[in-house]
Amino acid sequence: MSGLHVDVVGSGLPLVLLHGWAMHGGIFAPLVTALRRRRTLHIVDLPGHGHNRDCGVPLALDAVAHAVLDAVPDAPWCGWSLGGLIALHAASTQPQRIPALAMLCATPKFVVADDWPQGMPRQVFSGFADGLRDDWRGTIDRFIALEAFGSDHMREELKMLRDAVLAHGEPSPRVLAEGLRTLEDSDLRDALPALRVPSLWLGGRRDRLVNPDAMRASAGIAPNARFVQIEHAGHAPFLTHAEEVAEALLTFLATAPHPNPLPQAGEGAEQP
Repeated sequence: MSGLHVDVVGSGLPLVLLHGWAMHGGIFAPLVTALRRRRTLHIVDLPGHGHNRDCGVPLALDAVAHAVLDAVPDAPWCGWSLGGLIALHAASTQPQRIPALAMLCATPKFVVADDWPQGMPRQVFSGFADGLRDDWRGTIDRFIALEAFGSDHMREELKMLRDAVLAHGEPSPRVLAEGLRTLEDSDLRDALPALRVPSLWLGGRRDRLVNPDAMRASAGIAPNARFVQIEHAGHAPFLTHAEEVAEALLTFLATAPHPNPLPQAGEGAEQP
């Protein structure tokens, strides 16, 4: 198993960015432009995606969390959609490494349940899984259309998503199927009350994939959490509302704990 490829750009304190299903870190380009003068951004391609297509890491929460932790410094994590699910798992199990968490259009449970009416119907994810076997390109395109739907810049957002999806190479169909199963089966709601790091839940009011009410409810369960809504955005607000997303992130990070600095030579040892 090889280490993950991570792009590092910018200056300042570190921030880790995790993208969503079928995409790659390059999708964050507008947000990177808005943040790079204030933060050193560690932009991860998830296993099976982009530059990490053949890294050998399964797209399962624990495996990806550990692989990313091995590849980045201690830092806050910002995860979009599937990336948010991974970030939440990592922050809840490794809070000493991740001092703050930003959930970007992400939720602890993507699928509807009797006690979680804000979720998506299970058939949506099983339908995409069925489509992967017959026409994975068409399935990704349908998923992208759902991501863009509702945004006040829907056509622009749809074009940006379509242009970006294969820019770092084709994702692995096997890993795409793993990712859909992760989205369909994961339920991290029990992690919220015990979450030990501050969290920002940043949603688009017009998101048709992650109901902002699910994010608002999650922020109400997690301690030291805040919900912020981008009024005219859909599922990918960082594409067409990058400055607004960046402002919300920077405001949150300004009050969040910083990662512990590495000890300097001679520091940290007991004095005789």
